[in-house]
Amino acid sequence: MTNLEMTIQNYLEFCSFQKRLDKKTLKAYRIDLMQFYSYCNNLTITEIKPTFSEKYIGTLHTKYKPKTVKRKIASLKAFFHYLEYREIIQGNPFNKLQIHSREPIILPKTIPLHTIELLLKTVYSTKKSAKTVYQRRNALRDVAIFELLFATGIRISELCNLSPADINMYDGTILIYGKGGKERRLQM
Repeated sequence: MTNLEMTIQNYLEFCSFQKRLDKKTLKAYRIDLMQFYSYCNNLTITEIKPTFSEKYIGTLHTKYKPKTVKRKIASLKAFFHYLEYREIIQGNPFNKLQIHSREPIILPKTIPLHTIELLLKTVYSTKKSAKTVYQRRNALRDVAIFELLFATGIRISELCNLSPADINMYDGTILIYGKGGKERRLQM
């Protein structure tokens, strides 16, 4: 076992027993650090410099998605911070690196129009075929929920937090409390 490999094992034990990290986190750390170890090709810990770190990060960007690269870099930063804390190395080669990786913007998935039409048709037919007052009330509630969701585009959490005081039938508006405590008015 080499110097770097032994240090990685010691760090993983430290993470397990001192930091009390989850098994899945430890597994990810182990994978990330062993990949870095295999890339180092028998270098000692003190031979790892920022230029070497930059080259390694460059190879990560060619193999993995930005989110995975960020996680692998975080694992390495934590490992080298540990080495610096234990005074095994003088300076962390990942400290002053400025790493900017752009994650692709993924648009939310939308429900196809025919599916929405089928859903509304089903809800309205359930309302028409309701036999008891209880069933009619539930069906009417369901119709109101689906119509409000599709007509306004509000989030389900915003819909769940609506109160009767937030609905203004005179103006035909709804007061929505969104993410971050932001308020907005929607036209019905």
